[in-house]
Amino acid sequence: MNLELLKKLCAANGVSGHEESIAALIKDEIKDLTDDCKTDALGNLIAHKKGPGKKMMLAGHMDQIGLMVSHIDKDGFLRFASIGGNSHHYLMAQRFVFPSGLIGVVSCERLDDPKDMAIDKLYIDIGAKDQEDAMKQVKVGDVCVFATTPVVSGNVFITPALDDRIGCFIMIEALKRLKKQAFDLYFVFTSQEEVGLRGATTAAYSVEPDYGLAFDVTISADTPKIRPLPSKMYGGAAIKLKDRSLLCHPTIIAHLESCAKKSKIKHQYEILEMGGTDSGAIHISRGGVPSGVISIASRHIHTANEMCALSDIEDCIELTVKALETKID
Repeated sequence: MNLELLKKLCAANGVSGHEESIAALIKDEIKDLTDDCKTDALGNLIAHKKGPGKKMMLAGHMDQIGLMVSHIDKDGFLRFASIGGNSHHYLMAQRFVFPSGLIGVVSCERLDDPKDMAIDKLYIDIGAKDQEDAMKQVKVGDVCVFATTPVVSGNVFITPALDDRIGCFIMIEALKRLKKQAFDLYFVFTSQEEVGLRGATTAAYSVEPDYGLAFDVTISADTPKIRPLPSKMYGGAAIKLKDRSLLCHPTIIAHLESCAKKSKIKHQYEILEMGGTDSGAIHISRGGVPSGVISIASRHIHTANEMCALSDIEDCIELTVKALETKID
């Protein structure tokens, strides 16, 4: 497992709608492993590995949550709009980086009651002297992402953008390990998932798959006072049963279960009550596509320090390989 590649993927700046740099990095990594690799009009990277049987579309989204500058005030402080699901609790006092390398710190205006803190009370401080100075460095519409550095600490990986660079990583590693294939495979690294599964929607329409399999993070239900759910860190590859965007197809669930059991791959189940995945778009494309998801249980999702277990990453890769090498009954 190439953890240096995972660090590079997670460190790349690719907020929704601006996935070019991460797409270029992935394309360079996989171009010699596929028969065709192209970027479509919405920014999806679609890699085709020709094989027998029906079409299987794999999807992991390249984009990450971030912020967009919406106003620069007279003192040089930046107001912003959210791109994707940000919470003001997780933004406060965090560093953000713009594609230019400029760093800003999120802070909050003075409040009469701390309970009134909300995203519209926050601003980004880039250390500008005034509005004129700030406008030499940024403009309205510029985007930024968490500036935290990916690290391995003990048995875990901690990073921003684990959601969903880990899905992209699992797909890349599985592609490298494939010895045979039971499907005609389309590895799709999707755009704009965090703002409405947009890339997966258009990609599924053009690929016309027979089966869909997405890769994403899910809640690790093992932190204090969290609502009980079946997926936990160190529980192995998580086979999704449902989320807000889909009910996973029984055929795909059974296929993943069978592959995991036959190969003795550690696995668990996942139910996500909020949020969705690219399979939510794939399964309702055209006439319908039996779809499922392999998830990795993660703590602190949509923060600067998302976390997952190294052993769970390996289990997800192994299950993916077996699922792609085995025909669906």
